[in-house]
Amino acid sequence: MGQRSRQDKIVTIVKETGYVTIDELASKFAVTPQTIRRDINDLAKSGQIRRHHGGASCDSSTTNVSYATRQILQLSAKEQIAKRIAAEIPNNASLFINIGTTTETVARALLHHQGLQVITNNLNVAAILSAKEDFTVIIAGGTVRSRDGGVMGEATIDFINQFRVDFGIIGISGIDPTDGSLLDYDYQEVRVAQSIINNSRSVFLAADSEKFGRNAVVRLGNITQVDRLFTDAPPPKAIAALMKEHKVRLELSS
Repeated sequence: MGQRSRQDKIVTIVKETGYVTIDELASKFAVTPQTIRRDINDLAKSGQIRRHHGGASCDSSTTNVSYATRQILQLSAKEQIAKRIAAEIPNNASLFINIGTTTETVARALLHHQGLQVITNNLNVAAILSAKEDFTVIIAGGTVRSRDGGVMGEATIDFINQFRVDFGIIGISGIDPTDGSLLDYDYQEVRVAQSIINNSRSVFLAADSEKFGRNAVVRLGNITQVDRLFTDAPPPKAIAALMKEHKVRLELSS
């Protein structure tokens, strides 16, 4: 099979599956991983797919990749970000933690703390943190999204609005690289995140560098609304300028 034909098929596979690893593609096409890496680099440069460490995905502004895939994407970066966030949270603090695989990683990093009170609309976060007897974990009411354990709806928003906490820890699906818009896929999820921002004394945004330039259809807000951005690489110049203008602190984990 020629390079052009193989690359066309790679694009088709990525679009059908959402995410595929280099090893899977190398096995399917009976070529070396180095060959697949070159193919993925070419396709990423032309904007047909998005390159990741160990694989490739296909961006959609309307549909997120599967929860299982998101759990492994950028995992090392998420773990470093989570470690950095945990270091900034004192014992006996109150927190909101929203939906997302990055915030679930943050929850694991908080298990060495003492006396935290956590309000969350993420059943996975609640399950992780409930292992600590000295933590108070409060789950927001609402409708459970079966694919990832997220809780959403008007009841969730009403519940969140009853609290005023020390820290709001939020994740995001994408950040517009030009104007700093925070982007996500679910309108109801976004409304809950907005309530978390409005009811937190300090807002921490946890976002690996792959989120810069990733499209999603729903606008949550703007990066200027957060107090600190925790990420693994410097943001695009336009974002950096916005952050400087609005005194948003950059926390690099690597």
